[in-house]
Amino acid sequence: MSGLDNMNSGTTGSAEYSARRVLPDAPLLAAATGRTPSRRPVWFMRQAGRSLPEYREIRAGIGMLESCFDPALVCEITMQPVRRHDVDAAILFSDIVVPLKAAGIDLDIVAGVGPVVANPIRSVDDVAALPRLVPEEVGAIAQAVRLLTTELGFTPLIGFAGAPFTLASYLVEGGPSRNHEKTKALMHSDPKTWHALLGSLADTTICFLQAQLKAGVDAVQLFDSWAGALSLADYREFVLPHSERVFAEVAAAGVPRIHFGVGTGELLGAMGEAGADVVGVDWRIPLDVAAGRVGPGKALQGNLDPAVLFAGPEVIDREVRRIAAEGDRAIEAGAIGHIFNLGHGVLPDTDPSAITSAVELVHSL
Repeated sequence: MSGLDNMNSGTTGSAEYSARRVLPDAPLLAAATGRTPSRRPVWFMRQAGRSLPEYREIRAGIGMLESCFDPALVCEITMQPVRRHDVDAAILFSDIVVPLKAAGIDLDIVAGVGPVVANPIRSVDDVAALPRLVPEEVGAIAQAVRLLTTELGFTPLIGFAGAPFTLASYLVEGGPSRNHEKTKALMHSDPKTWHALLGSLADTTICFLQAQLKAGVDAVQLFDSWAGALSLADYREFVLPHSERVFAEVAAAGVPRIHFGVGTGELLGAMGEAGADVVGVDWRIPLDVAAGRVGPGKALQGNLDPAVLFAGPEVIDREVRRIAAEGDRAIEAGAIGHIFNLGHGVLPDTDPSAITSAVELVHSL
């Protein structure tokens, strides 16, 4: 039985993933697997976070990484947007560098900057010295998942991880980068070291996702946030094989696998080949056009521009309806379903009421 067959039949995949809830009526899982949802599913990337006053209150004085390793705090923050907005999925409150930190890499998340790595990766010796993640090191995250599956009732929980390329970019650059010049230089000048690095990071990503899956998440999303910086040829040669391995190694869980990147309109076909069941689309390309690039047999996720949530009720109404119509046309073009989302994450200064109103409108369409 294939992973998709497992999802459609309402079973929980192989025995090692038996802790998972069975949620046959969850709209998000239905849309992701080609079934007809009871309502159009919607959730938002970064729905838990700085846009919510209750989040700012509970995080006061607590560092980002410290928060990510506190199971009770992770549970509460993850639940906040579900309670407030009635979204059709929760996404685990975490960060893509959490498994790197857990493995022992010296890094921190600096406010206003992002992840900063103390000793960037620049050589084959640096790659060889990278610590490997073991499941026990992310036990706090697994505990948070178990707490959430009790709290969420019939709402699915999405686990996630950073894709090997995006993790590599942070490690090689030493932090966020506009041009990824050090990353691309290593990729092209020393392909052997590059593939060793991504192989190691794929192992870390697989371990992190499997820990979440065994604890009970109902879907997983692989964020390749910076893949849009690459040409299609470079993506296929230097990135795709490693993302393929990640998706293959979590297939046995039998849950929807989502793949997302920013600025990846030209990469959508290749990203669809990586093994995901759902391909996320940013706001730069219409969903029906994306369906043609991804090809039939995949669901699509997206893709309202996050900035539209600042434009007032009339604009939000118009644009939400436009995206929903594009999602319907995408299904006519061969996509097996549409999950409404933003084309990237909720921006920090977004009015929470705009998010709630958008969710209500999506559910009415």
